[in-house]
Amino acid sequence: MTAELTNRRTALATGALAIGAVAAVAACDTEDGADSAPAGTTGAAPEPGDGALAQLGDIEVGGAIKTEGADGAEIIISRPSETEVVAFSATCTHQGCKVQPEEAELHCPCHGSAFDKQTGAVRNGPATEPLPEVAVRIDGERVVPA
Repeated sequence: MTAELTNRRTALATGALAIGAVAAVAACDTEDGADSAPAGTTGAAPEPGDGALAQLGDIEVGGAIKTEGADGAEIIISRPSETEVVAFSATCTHQGCKVQPEEAELHCPCHGSAFDKQTGAVRNGPATEPLPEVAVRIDGERVVPA
C-alpha cells in the first residue's frame, strides 16, 4: 500500500472519530438538552410583562419547578409550605450541568450530585458547594423576584 493511501485512510479514520466525539459531547450538552426534564417539573409560562417568575398554583407544596429567572438564567423554585417559596440556581456547582427536580431532591444528570430541594444544600457529591440562592417572594398568586 502506498504512503498516500495510508495517510488518506488515517485522515478519514481520524475525521470519523472526531465527528463521533462531537456527537457524543452534543448529546451530553445540558444547556440544549434541558427540555428533557421529567414531566411536571417545568412551570407554566408567566403572563408576559408582569414580572412573574411562576404562578404559585403551578408549584405543589413540597414540590419544585424549573423556570427562567429575572436574568434569563434557569432557576429552581421550591415551595416548602403554602406561604413560602425559595429559589436556587439550576446550575450544578460541580461542573455547571443543569439540575432537575426529582422527588425530594434536585438531581444533576451529569455526575450524580444531589441537592436538597428546600435548602439547596449538597446531599450527595461530587458537588461540594450548595446551589446559590435566588431571592424570590410571593406576590398574590405569583412568584416574583425579591
